[in-house]
Formats: sequence, C-alpha cells, structure tokens
Amino acid sequence: MSSRTRSWLNRGILALAGLGLTALLAACGGGGDSAGGTGTLRMSMTDAPACGYDHVWIDVQTLRINQSATAGAADAGWASIPVNTRIDLLTLNNGILQTLGEIPLQTGKYQQLRLVLGNNNSIVPSGGTETPLTVPSGMQSGIKLNADITIAANQMADFVLDFNACKSIVKAGASGKYLLKPVIAVTPNYLSGVRGYVDASLVQPTTTVSVEQAGVVVRSTVPLNTGEFVLPVAPGTYDLVITSAGHVTAVVTGVVVSTATVTTVSSAGAAINPPTSAMGTAAGTVSTPTSPIDATVDATQALSSGDTIDVAGGPVDADTGAYTYALPTGAPVVAPYVAATPTTLNFIADGAAAGQYALVAASGGTVKPAVPITVAAGATTTTNFTFP
Repeated sequence: MSSRTRSWLNRGILALAGLGLTALLAACGGGGDSAGGTGTLRMSMTDAPACGYDHVWIDVQTLRINQSATAGAADAGWASIPVNTRIDLLTLNNGILQTLGEIPLQTGKYQQLRLVLGNNNSIVPSGGTETPLTVPSGMQSGIKLNADITIAANQMADFVLDFNACKSIVKAGASGKYLLKPVIAVTPNYLSGVRGYVDASLVQPTTTVSVEQAGVVVRSTVPLNTGEFVLPVAPGTYDLVITSAGHVTAVVTGVVVSTATVTTVSSAGAAINPPTSAMGTAAGTVSTPTSPIDATVDATQALSSGDTIDVAGGPVDADTGAYTYALPTGAPVVAPYVAATPTTLNFIADGAAAGQYALVAASGGTVKPAVPITVAAGATTTTNFTFP
C-alpha cells in the first residue's frame, strides 16, 4: 500500500488514544475563528464503491483553496496543494484515505475548493478493457466544490474529499464514451463510524454496505475479503443497509454512532448473512430537453417500521437515458440495533415489503414524484420518466 495512503481505522485508534485530539477538534470546527496567525489544512480522498467497474483512475494535479465561495479560477486569494498523482478510486474503500497533502493557511473560514485534474483519466468496466474517462471541457479550471473549513491558529484541520465514483461516472452508450460528472462531498475526517462483518458468501463486487438516513445514502462501501466493512460517518443515528445480487436486502435500524466512537454491529463469528432471493428487474428511460442526458434514478423501499431505504441508484445513460436495476423479490430482513449485544441481531422478514419499491427520478434540480412498482422473479418492470 502506498505511503501516501492512510487507514481511517488505524488513525482513529491513535486519535482515541489522545494523539489526534487537536486535529479532531479542528476538523469538526473546534476553536472557531482566531484573531490571527496560521493553522494547517490536511486533505485526503476516499471513495464509495463504483458500480460495474474494476478500476477508476483519476489524474489529480492540484487542489486549490479559497476563502471566497464565489471566487473565479483567475481571482486572487487561492492557495494550492500540488498533488500530481494518478489515483485508483476503487482502492479507497472501507476507510482507506489517499493523502493529497498539507498546506499552512491564514486563520479563518474557507468556502471553496477546486480539484484540478489532468488528462490521464480512465476506467476499466468489470471484465473489460481500459477506456478513457472524458472530463467536460468546462472543468479545465478545476471541479468547484463547496466547503466549510475553519482554520484555527496552531491547529490542524483534517478534511476528506469523498468522491462517489458510482454516481460520478456516466456511460454514454451510443458513443461508447464514459463521462465524468463529479459527485464529491467535502467532509471532516471523522473518527466515528460503523463497522461489522458480512458472511463470506457476500464477499463479491455486487455487494454494497451503506449507512443511510431517511432513505438517503450517507456513506457506502464494499466488504473486504474477510467480510469486514468500515464506514466513517459523523455522530448520529443511521440505518445500515446491505444489498447483494441473489440475496434479500438486510437492514439494521437505529444504529447509533457517538463522537469519536466506532459502533460495531456484527462480528466475524456472527456475520450478517441474508437469505437468498430471486431477482426481478426495474428498467426504463429518462427523457430530458438537454443532451447529454443528466439524470438519476433510485429504487427505494418502504419498511413496515416506517423507515425508507435506498436499495439501488445512479446516473442514467447519457445518450439514451436508459437505466436498469436488479432488485430482490424476497422480503427484506430487518433487525433493530441493540448496543449491548451488537453480535446477536434478530432479523425478521418484512413480508409486506417483499418486491415493493418506489422509483425516484431527478434531473436539473427537479425530482419527480415517486412511482411505486412491484418486481417479480425473472420479469422486467418498465417505468419511463420525462423532464420537465
């Protein structure tokens, strides 16, 4: 593993031992604005799983930082971290961080980042060959990212670019091209999170483990070869959602994450292993008045407990607007998280939710009302959307 790559879990253990307290306070905004002086910004990169790809290479040249949220690329006030590194995003799951660099900065609030990429970007579709990844010409001055970073005197602000490759890569089927539509969040390097294990049978590329709130995916990953998964997130309450081809969806509700604490939901000896299931298909097209087509479709599921979970989703084909998702027809299994006994989850099948989904399409800031569908084994349910 590269010396520029850090393990979030190992670093979190050190911080909890007292070695990273200053960085933690700064990353979470502790200390506020200072009257003067300098502090340090450390930046890293991580990734969510990329659906259907073996490698996603991005050519990171420079990371630029500015206090102004509206500063143009040629305006004053920019500070730069030279990176000059080609990164495979798919090596950055389960809390692995790629260090981008550090820079001393004047104290104050910084509201804009620009990620400048070079020309050597490419992807490898699962089982395919390396193909160029096209970066739109409008991003030559850098991918603009909103930020909320406070630099305090003599402190380290530790932040992460969370690059969601799954939602950032858009296939243009008719042309054979792959386009980059960056979905990147700027977050503190949290020392809290969720960890656990899935059964060895679920260690495969089609398995995704995510933590969600109100049906919105906050962080996601794929399990390691051991079945272990690690998801760094802010303190809060989450639903843990596990999806895998040929299995029903498993959900652990009400997982509580406390400050500077890693919540364990399952152990290697009691790994999560949802039952097998037949699969059905949700498919269709999205039409928009603009080209290329810039839209997403997500398949959500309402549980009897009142929780909503996101089971599948991503961008549609940029040329045709097509999307297709394989969804389990069997009932999801649901267990409430119990802090005192995290390795004895009591999963119960939610029969009322079996095969029942809702499709949500979004484009240009507009979200269509959810369309309920029922999927059946071996069958395709077609749902088309038109914007505006």
